[in-house]
Amino acid sequence: MSLSRHLLRRAPPPAASLNPLFHLRNAFSTTTTHHIDHQRNHEFLPPDKYLSSWKAPKDPKEAQAKLAMLRREYGKKVKAVRKEYIREMEFQKLEKLKKDEAKKEALRIASEQRKAAKEAEKKAKAKEREVAEEEFRQTLLKERAQKLEYWRMRTKQVEEKEEEKNELLRRQSSVWINEADLEKKILEAIVDGTPL
Repeated sequence: MSLSRHLLRRAPPPAASLNPLFHLRNAFSTTTTHHIDHQRNHEFLPPDKYLSSWKAPKDPKEAQAKLAMLRREYGKKVKAVRKEYIREMEFQKLEKLKKDEAKKEALRIASEQRKAAKEAEKKAKAKEREVAEEEFRQTLLKERAQKLEYWRMRTKQVEEKEEEKNELLRRQSSVWINEADLEKKILEAIVDGTPL
């Protein structure tokens, strides 16, 4: 087990969170209060068996051998703790890399989905625009056809009225004069000047 797993921490008591000064204090100095709370709530490991285990032997050679053995065992323990720490750091690094990769993948998928949604929206809008333009074109063609029909009908009515007028004039006049001969006849009438 790593060193960080040996440290046990307790949650702050609920009474502290109900105190209004607790929140005010946290708002002003978070780092200091965190340090104080950490000191207050930290639980230490039980003391190691090597601490206070030294009993001075009477023989100096025996003392040196015991001391060397203690140093060797301590070195082994430190080495094991370091290995565990390095393994845990590598594990955390790998976990962080996995999380970062998963986050990047999620962001990439979300980006692709947004792009696909935008493309679909663009296509839908283009289709709507195309339908609206086609409707507008059809409306214009219909209006043009109606205007053309109205103009033809109006022209036909004008021609019919003109023909009716001319026909009426022909019936009323005993002698019909062509329009081309009309000026000639008018000049003759003016020159002759015979009273009627």
